[in-house]
Amino acid sequence: MTIESDPSYPAHWEADVVLRDGGTARIRPITTEDAGRLVSFYEQVSDESKYYRFFAPYPRLSDRDVHRFTHHDYVDRVGLAATIGGEFIGTVRYDRISADGRPASAPADEAEVAFLVQDAHQGRGVASTLLEHIGAVARERGIRRFAAEVLPANTKMIKVFTDAGYQQKRSFEDGSVHLTLDLEPTAESLAVQRAREQRAEAHSVQRLLAPGSVAVVGVSRSGAGVGAAALRNLRDSGFRGHLYAVNEAITRDLLDGVRAYPAVGDIGAPVDLAVIAVPADRVPEAVAACGEHGVQGLVVLSAGYGESGPAGLARQRELVRQVRSYGMRLIGPNAYGVINTAPEVELNASLTPAPMPTRGRIGLFTQSGAIGIALLSALLRRGEGLSSFVSAGNRADVSGNDILQYWYDDEATDVALLYLETLGNPRKFTRLARRTAAVKPVVVAKGGRHSPAGHVVPDTRLPEATVSALLRQAGVIRVDTVTELVDVGLLLAAQPLPAGPRIAILGNSESLGILTYDACLTQGLRPLPPLDLTTAAAPADFRAALTDALRSEDCDAVVVTAIPWVSEDAPADDLAGALRAAVAAHPGKPVAVVHVELGELVEALSAVRGAPHPAPSRSWGPVADPAPHAPAGPLSAAGDSIPSYPAAERAVKAVAEAVRYGQWRRATADDDGRVPEYEDIDEADTADRLAGLLAEVDPGAVLTLTDPDARELLAGYGIRVLPTLPAPSADAAVRAAGVLGYPVALKTTAPHLRHRADLGGVRLDLTNEAELRRSYEELTDALGKPAELQPVVQAMVARGVDTVVRSVIDPAAGAVLSFGLAGVASELLGDTAHRLVPATDRDAAGLIRSIRTAPLLFGWRGSDPVDTPALEELLLRLSRLVDDHPEVIGVSLEPVVVAAEGVSVLSATVRVAHPPARGDLGPRTLPSY
Repeated sequence: MTIESDPSYPAHWEADVVLRDGGTARIRPITTEDAGRLVSFYEQVSDESKYYRFFAPYPRLSDRDVHRFTHHDYVDRVGLAATIGGEFIGTVRYDRISADGRPASAPADEAEVAFLVQDAHQGRGVASTLLEHIGAVARERGIRRFAAEVLPANTKMIKVFTDAGYQQKRSFEDGSVHLTLDLEPTAESLAVQRAREQRAEAHSVQRLLAPGSVAVVGVSRSGAGVGAAALRNLRDSGFRGHLYAVNEAITRDLLDGVRAYPAVGDIGAPVDLAVIAVPADRVPEAVAACGEHGVQGLVVLSAGYGESGPAGLARQRELVRQVRSYGMRLIGPNAYGVINTAPEVELNASLTPAPMPTRGRIGLFTQSGAIGIALLSALLRRGEGLSSFVSAGNRADVSGNDILQYWYDDEATDVALLYLETLGNPRKFTRLARRTAAVKPVVVAKGGRHSPAGHVVPDTRLPEATVSALLRQAGVIRVDTVTELVDVGLLLAAQPLPAGPRIAILGNSESLGILTYDACLTQGLRPLPPLDLTTAAAPADFRAALTDALRSEDCDAVVVTAIPWVSEDAPADDLAGALRAAVAAHPGKPVAVVHVELGELVEALSAVRGAPHPAPSRSWGPVADPAPHAPAGPLSAAGDSIPSYPAAERAVKAVAEAVRYGQWRRATADDDGRVPEYEDIDEADTADRLAGLLAEVDPGAVLTLTDPDARELLAGYGIRVLPTLPAPSADAAVRAAGVLGYPVALKTTAPHLRHRADLGGVRLDLTNEAELRRSYEELTDALGKPAELQPVVQAMVARGVDTVVRSVIDPAAGAVLSFGLAGVASELLGDTAHRLVPATDRDAAGLIRSIRTAPLLFGWRGSDPVDTPALEELLLRLSRLVDDHPEVIGVSLEPVVVAAEGVSVLSATVRVAHPPARGDLGPRTLPSY
């Protein structure tokens, strides 16, 4: 069914979802064309499940039943199906009812809901996922409550309802349990949804990284090519599971010593993961064979997709649809592969030749294969191993978001490193990153300001600086280069977090110590005077000095600098041993080493390579209280390795990022903030007002509200905009001033002059009629006729600091709250701060303090401090408005005068539109780019 064949068909309800066990399914509306599928589905349901659904034996559906269950108006009667391979595995429907339980139409706001899930798929979270989606559909159609009748013995279905997190009522009537669910999302229902999302997506990645069996499809008989390389790497890595090779022209039982078959379907055993390395035009055939065989996930190494142009992009989209139709997940296409160093797996399903990386505490995700090679090589050179590695290529399905879900509670991963060319869904990414960063560091290098070919994601209008600010708000350590990604990752994986910004510097070169000191100041750290041990210092001197620094309560981290000795009496191994001995005796503070032409010191300082097990974990000090479902156990470091750097600036940058991350962790642990409630907010009235304003607006169109409409809308959330009166003539201006009372301001509202006081379009503190008439004449003589200027009169407010408060809906990031001072200087310098909506009280306080001109708000040069609590409240009220009502796509409050007491909003522009059908706050879905 399509919109073309049935204009009423709600295509935006279609969604791919990840189920509890990591498999995927597609949810879509049931149509008149589904009669055969429905009958086949019902035949596969057990008699017990049928009894629970209809409260009586019901062996088969009548023709009347089939017609009823496949014919819907998508308003009062709606049915959704969960499908795999095009066949139904579960259904849900609602019928709108009146207060007495009879069929009804709007404005009735209650519906009866019922589910049926195929027995073979029960326990996979199908019903709970269908409930999320049918609930979102119901809310869209004006239904506020679900009613359900469930037999007491049907405990699984009762649990689906009671575990959903909605407010509910429960009673026992006529032998059945009567449940009523309020469909308004609650903090509990959202938390339940997010927890289910995390478990499902993490499990889907785990199935890709820890398969029990792998088949490589497209292995050449000659041993050349990508498929043969992938097979060798899997074999030589010591993969613990079953390994198979697939080549349609195979004539022998073995290829490279691996059991070989002409087709996946010929393998007489389950296959968990398939690595596909055939030409792009043959991939659909391979995917179909894998799907029919029950393969759980794919790594597609084949190129020729989105990176190759429009035709390849269309091929890529069809690939994703085909893969998901079989309930599989996909890494790629154009992927470099995956690695899992866990001893029970030892998986190298990538193009990285043996030996594969050793075990370590770093998880690494890249989109680019070339960058993945560079990062793997850099980590290897510096003696660091990995827990897991994913290079997703075009990232058509599995993305960095999925990997973060997996790393969140992966005990083998202490540090998450990501090289991203696009963020895909920044709102979801920052949400996941914030939660992950509360328990382990997330370091991101983002390459490119534009989406490269193959990465089909919503374009963001946000400047790069804004994206960085939002990432840092989420606790993400944002770096600019892959070199910095490795530098910071090594320090975080090997050393504890610093307790503060005080840095001790010691070494055998005064000049290198001064360079390090300067670098610390540049990074905003508080370095202590460098300790020069002189060039005659022996390893024992380094050990003694480092021991003193680590014992001292005056520093939080130590940077050791070292240059080559003139003599050969102090080899690098001795120095490394001395430094490690000091650190081992006095753990708790991070140590980094800056070396000049001491390459052998790097290896000597690294942890022993190829160790069978990572060193024991140890606590990183103060951390946030674990969120619900947070992984247990301390955040750990990798052992006795000490990271070393060939330049002072690189070492200090890594330490500085660790300091800032530690500060964020401690602040988050102390107070993660809350979204305050305000009793005077009228959410329902505002929703009705928006519905009326948008009644005549076409979908996709944007409406800029008139000043009166904007004032009324904002007033519903306690945001008062100072009224203005039109002044089309001097006499009208005088009458307006009489109504408002002197003193007044006279200003133009023409679009080209609005908020441009520098052009002379504003006259302030007019205390009488004569001043007003003279200013009116000057304004019109200088700038144009009244009809062009659209002048208005407004009452004067107390003097203060002029600021600008805005919120905008970005197509990728969602709602963003912005703040800055008014004026050309701030605009020219880009001195604006940003936070994601919904903003907490902590976010609002940080927002106004994070601009460079913030001192003007707090009594700069003897001026009176302004009412920042009132400003924070204004920010929080605006955040609530745009979060509660996605129809509000843009608000600009300019200027907002912040006085010693109170704030005054002098002007407001509000833009509204019909909201998108789904968003990050809707039911769980996989992205469909």
